[in-house]
Amino acid sequence: MANRRDSRIEPSFEGPPQARSSAGLSVNEEDRVVPSNRKASAKRKPAKGKSSRAKRGRSRRGLFGVLGRLFYWCFVFAIWGGIAVAGIVVYYGAKMPAATTWSIPDRAPNIKIVSADGQLLANRGMSGGEAVGLHEMSPYIPEAVIAIEDRRFYSHFGIDPIGLSRAMVTNVLGGRFSQGGSTLTQQLAKNLFLTPDRTLERKVQEVLLALWLEHKHTKDQILEMYLNRVYFGSGAYGVEAASRRYFGKSARDVTLSEAALLAGLLKAPSRLSPARDPKAAEERSQLVLAAMRDEGKISAKEMTSAMSAPATRAPSYWTGSENYVADTIMEELPDLIGDVRGDIVIDSTVDLNLQKLAEQSIRRLIDESGKKLNVTQGALVSIDDSGAVRAMVGGYDYSTSQFDRASEARRQPGSAFKPFVYMAALEAGRTPDSIRNDAPIKIGNWTPDNYGGKYFGKVTLATALAKSLNSVAAQLTMEVGPNAVVEAAHRMGIQSDLIANTSIALGTSEVTPLELTSAYVPFANGGYKPDIHFIRRVTTTEGKVLYDSGGGSAPRVVKPEIVGMMNSMMTGTVEIGTARKAAFAWPSAGKTGTSQNSRDAWFVGYTANLTTGVWFGNDDGSPMKKVTGGALPAQAWHEFMVAAHEGVPVRPLPGTWKSTPADTIVPDEIPSANNTAPVPSTSVGQQAPARPAAPVAQAPARAARPAQTVDADGLSMPEDDGATASIKHPVPLSDVGGPRKKRQTSILDLLGG
Repeated sequence: MANRRDSRIEPSFEGPPQARSSAGLSVNEEDRVVPSNRKASAKRKPAKGKSSRAKRGRSRRGLFGVLGRLFYWCFVFAIWGGIAVAGIVVYYGAKMPAATTWSIPDRAPNIKIVSADGQLLANRGMSGGEAVGLHEMSPYIPEAVIAIEDRRFYSHFGIDPIGLSRAMVTNVLGGRFSQGGSTLTQQLAKNLFLTPDRTLERKVQEVLLALWLEHKHTKDQILEMYLNRVYFGSGAYGVEAASRRYFGKSARDVTLSEAALLAGLLKAPSRLSPARDPKAAEERSQLVLAAMRDEGKISAKEMTSAMSAPATRAPSYWTGSENYVADTIMEELPDLIGDVRGDIVIDSTVDLNLQKLAEQSIRRLIDESGKKLNVTQGALVSIDDSGAVRAMVGGYDYSTSQFDRASEARRQPGSAFKPFVYMAALEAGRTPDSIRNDAPIKIGNWTPDNYGGKYFGKVTLATALAKSLNSVAAQLTMEVGPNAVVEAAHRMGIQSDLIANTSIALGTSEVTPLELTSAYVPFANGGYKPDIHFIRRVTTTEGKVLYDSGGGSAPRVVKPEIVGMMNSMMTGTVEIGTARKAAFAWPSAGKTGTSQNSRDAWFVGYTANLTTGVWFGNDDGSPMKKVTGGALPAQAWHEFMVAAHEGVPVRPLPGTWKSTPADTIVPDEIPSANNTAPVPSTSVGQQAPARPAAPVAQAPARAARPAQTVDADGLSMPEDDGATASIKHPVPLSDVGGPRKKRQTSILDLLGG
């Protein structure tokens, strides 16, 4: 009985052995029965559950603790950020006039552009249209503008937080500033009161002014002010001016497709103008139509109909080639004076009489020979020694095409690029009397043939340039290296990218007529590179000067002796070479150029007074019928320069050079064209290994022309200190390629022809 009682009592005992011992019971481990183990285990399991629950509780408390701390610090930073923003707003706001003095200024001002002699060149600005009420204009115009520029215009308070956040995210992800997030109200505030500078101060002031506009005016009033002031490109401010410029109608009568085109211009008015790039304008207008459809402004059927019948641009509101100049001036004006706040007068460098003369010459030659020779376009640029553009014709007819071929069309200059090849050779130690063998040569897989396939054997560099011999130009490029030629061209004024390979000798890299003509100016003024400009002065109607070109100074980019040698050689182009049709009573020089298959024909020539470049060709690059630089371009140049120099005292070209008359060269020094020297095969674009220059034939020299310093009509020319700006390669000594050593003719020479 005692044992059974003990067995019943034992499972109920818990606690350490000491407690059990004090109760008078002693149980060995081996005396325990199985049930006691199960119950003990059952008692211990709940402890594990409690432990895991405790761990989960601590984990939750830790997570909430981290989130709480994160929320706390975000809250703290938000408070301090708000304080900082408020401080910036207060600081920049305090710099603004009192809000009680703010008022809406008058509409965009008129911009009057006059020629160098005071004649009206063009009127830009608001001269094309009046203010139109929002209820008067075509309803498609405001709908299109809101859809593409500010779709939440009627719901925000002047600032669009959603649009601003989207723009910030886009800019951060893109790594560049591509979106601004400005509302129409902000854009109006900027146009009315602020400069276009992208600064924090201007942005803060723009926001404050936008809030003020929203407080003072209704949404419709703000939208009406915006549409009557915003710039639509091509000198048109406001929808009425733009409608008349592009469509020849009032903004009241604008169709859906026309409204979409106008709204699309607001992103980049100058670049997207249909007068400048019709294709880009049309592509942008289709994006506007899609946005209007997404916003429910038009139906799918209306969108499809508008896309299938795009806006038709009317003939330009302006006529006359002087408008090419006016367009360029309007492009340059913001960089000189910023936004125009009142009526201004721009004194340009253009001589309107010369401008008209240049236009008439280009049009007459195309009218007479265009169909016969397949020529549809021409361009002319004339620049004086100070860099002032005196005339610029950008095409046959401005009223049918406002694309400026003089400043925007890049074409291959052909042999008109060769002066930079010869200049690099002279700087490397050659002279006009250095002799090269004009004969068929092969450079890699390229064979630079002469025009007509005619070769002249051994000739001086002066003769080679006058006759535009491709073989000699290619040899010189291999001798000095294509990189030296590219460096010389860029130093003289070429801005386009040039490919440094051997074929650059023949003008395969594209340039504009404006930059090619400007690169010849240092030859005409004695070696100086002036800034090319169209604007002399900008004043208000009250006479306050806002900008003055001031003449300034020009760096020397080529040494006087190099100028003298180049002028001596290029004079031969006009006297005995490919541009004999250009010759007139003044000392003149220049170079013709014809690209492959007569796609481009050039003549760039100069006197000590003017440098003028002429180009003829077709916009689609189709070949002309055997038109060369010595034909139409030389004729147009001659007509223009004769009139431009009428009554002007004759001046010689700058620089001197003692050259060798061609008729004094000993006949046996000029073998037949078949007697060719071997030329190593070299890949195009690979510089030939250095080798001695070809020998120079020495002969009795004629008297040098007197040197003359050209002052470039007020342009400051620094005194020559023996250094030439920007020559980036070593210039060998002048005796490189010294006197030619005669040798006896051998039997191998006779066998070789």
